Amino acid sequence: MNAIELLELINKGENYHLEFKLEEENNEDFARTIVSFANTDGGKILIGIDDSANIVGVSEVDKVMLRLDDIAINRCDPPITILQESVTINDKFVVIVHIEKGSQRPYRTKSGQYYVRASNRCRQASREELLRIFQSTESLYYDELPVNRASLSDLDYLLFRNFLSKYLDLDTENEDDLKYYLINFHLLTERNIPTITGILFFGKDPQKFLPESRIICANINGTDIGEPSLENKEISGTIPNIISNVESFFKNNLREKHNIKDFLPETEYEIPLTALREAVVNAIAHRDYTISGPIRIMLFTDRVEIHSPGKLPNTVTVESMKIGGSHVLRNPTIYNILVKMKMVTDLGSGVRRIIKLVKEHTNNEVELISTENEFIVKIPRK
Repeated sequence: MNAIELLELINKGENYHLEFKLEEENNEDFARTIVSFANTDGGKILIGIDDSANIVGVSEVDKVMLRLDDIAINRCDPPITILQESVTINDKFVVIVHIEKGSQRPYRTKSGQYYVRASNRCRQASREELLRIFQSTESLYYDELPVNRASLSDLDYLLFRNFLSKYLDLDTENEDDLKYYLINFHLLTERNIPTITGILFFGKDPQKFLPESRIICANINGTDIGEPSLENKEISGTIPNIISNVESFFKNNLREKHNIKDFLPETEYEIPLTALREAVVNAIAHRDYTISGPIRIMLFTDRVEIHSPGKLPNTVTVESMKIGGSHVLRNPTIYNILVKMKMVTDLGSGVRRIIKLVKEHTNNEVELISTENEFIVKIPRK
């Protein structure tokens, strides 16, 4: 970096990826900032710049650099690799510390605290943010966590027995056998506490423990969310029940025509139900359950929108999804049960199948939108 580039950086002010510091600040404060950048999206620390963006400089470049290396290695857990350089402006030395987004997240300071970047400052990570970081590095799968307020009595044994019989050809009423299968499908912990997946599929009242697991459906009389709704529906229950009820919502509100085939009427909906069902199942399987918000389905007069909480996981991109090149699982246990129930295939081709079905049936293109907070599938109506 040269002097002109540094001045341009300083003129932008502190932001999500940039922080100013003086060398007098304590080691713990430097460690917090390094950890917050590594836990979030990476960034730079400019040492020798005060909070008003004045160039103060540092006393000894080598001394500052050695100190920052020591902080990154010995006061951050796990140790963080940083890159440093110095630039001279008006005979004043500024040290630039480059911190990459860490591959071993989450990081914490020596005092045991986790920090993330928020706007132009660092703050302690919330429980939900930590869970998302663990998820993104595949060191923890949220759907396998125990629901500590639940007990074995909150699971419906009859539902689980029917699942074993119908999809795995296993018939048993022995409670010890049922516990064995529940534990090995990661639906129950060794301490007999149901997991998130166990409650979602086989809970007697899933929303009692996981209120975000419902789906909100709205049939809107217009093309904007501000238009009046013809029908609003909150769908809850186990995942199989939710999928079935969402399908009924679509059947009740989509336009349809009747063709005669072999002397019998055959209903054809304006959008293939198979494509809509695939989109809903994908949303349920891949949403971020650490976010306290439901999946939203909005039926506008010109399109259907399915909003799934959470940004795309890890290396998944919209383009890779379109060609069926992504199969990164945020919720592998949920996905595994859906595979067993034959609601998804284990190929990662769901989005490609949706695009193909809609194109063949309506000659329209499906739009996929990824934001920081949600993933949206837009399917045009005829």
